[in-house]
Amino acid sequence: MMDRLWPHSLTARLVITAVALVAVVSLLVGTVTTLGMHAWLTHRLDSDVVQTLRRGPGPDRGLAGAPGTLQAIFVNGDRQGSVVAVDSTSYVDRALGDDVLDALEHVGQEPSTVDLPGLGNYRVVAGRTPDGVRVVAGLPTEDVDEATGSLVRLEIVLGLLGTVVAALAGTAVVRRQLRPLTEVAATAHAVAVTPLDEGEIAIAERVPERLTDPRTEAGQVGLALNQLLDHVESSLSARHRSEQQVRQFVADASHELRTPLTTIAGYTELARRRGDAETTAVALAKVEEEAGRMTALVEDLLLLARIDAGRPLAAEPVDLTRLLLEAVDDARVIAPDHRWRIVLPDDGEPVETTGDEHRLHQVVTNLLTNARKYTPAGTTVTVTVRPDGFDVHDDGPGFPPDLVDTAFERFTRGDASRHRSDGIGLGLALVQAIVSAHGGSVTLHSVPGDTLVSVRLS
Repeated sequence: MMDRLWPHSLTARLVITAVALVAVVSLLVGTVTTLGMHAWLTHRLDSDVVQTLRRGPGPDRGLAGAPGTLQAIFVNGDRQGSVVAVDSTSYVDRALGDDVLDALEHVGQEPSTVDLPGLGNYRVVAGRTPDGVRVVAGLPTEDVDEATGSLVRLEIVLGLLGTVVAALAGTAVVRRQLRPLTEVAATAHAVAVTPLDEGEIAIAERVPERLTDPRTEAGQVGLALNQLLDHVESSLSARHRSEQQVRQFVADASHELRTPLTTIAGYTELARRRGDAETTAVALAKVEEEAGRMTALVEDLLLLARIDAGRPLAAEPVDLTRLLLEAVDDARVIAPDHRWRIVLPDDGEPVETTGDEHRLHQVVTNLLTNARKYTPAGTTVTVTVRPDGFDVHDDGPGFPPDLVDTAFERFTRGDASRHRSDGIGLGLALVQAIVSAHGGSVTLHSVPGDTLVSVRLS
């Protein structure tokens, strides 16, 4: 119930809090002022009562003082008293009744307040004359009560007026101070209604720079929101690129699989129609060749899928120097028209690393195969063994400039029209995936006559 009644708006809560504080402070100030004023007036009244007591003789000589001045005498069981009253235009002394005298009989020597029948509240004090007569004097508290009541009424009026002014001024000030938050909220709302579920997303809304001052609370919120929007925009852009890559990947994989399947279907149909042994042998050879091509493609795709899924590779000691030496020796046999060099560390000590030897051998083989296939005869390919990995350098024509940035993406090939070629565009993609799975990195620098692939292993 209270939760429904309590406002949810921050402006309303701040205004209510400010008004409540003003009201509480006004109440405290008014209470202290009233108590102080009442105590001071009572002290003055007590002084007047004591002076009346000292001044008096007995009531037989009459009373001198303001209306309401009271005096009573108690001696030898006899008691009498009078009070100053107003009669027409003059003051007269009126005798006190027995009920009043009964109330005064027990008054002490310290000023106190008593309620006298028919007279009201009085401040009274008792004393004795030098001859032992007990005398009681008193003055009405009406003036004190009236002054105190007037002060209370004035404080209530001023307190209410101050509360109203505080509410109006607080509302204006709080709204002005919270205006930056309102603008930040408007920016957030504009982003919230923007469709972000598909397509390339560009979030143009930002909190204005004047509202991003980190020295203020609103500025901290605005700055944090801008950073969040930047992060969301970059994440959505990455998601869109990923979706596009997945679509392209599926299209490329379908294209690469369709070509051998079409070839297999064609040669199978040719063998079925002709039926002679020679045609059948040729058809079977082509079917076997294209089946091997598909098998290699599927195995590469499965390896990429396993790495993407985070499946760990083997973690065993690997002699990287021996692995590179064997790979370079194999390349010399396969491509004798290239010059193959390997540079070992100066200390001659073998370089070892921890990882999957078979996959690391695949990395080296893919890099050397690329260097062999896409460089002319006579090109020098140099493999440099480093303590944290290795480099593969060649002085061939290099990568086309438009492919350097995308060389490690899947199905990236120089053949933009994607006609069938010797490769399927997964070699460097596998290199990067395997090296990354080992916690390492691979970089490419390529200009004509100077192509360098650097592999660093953790």
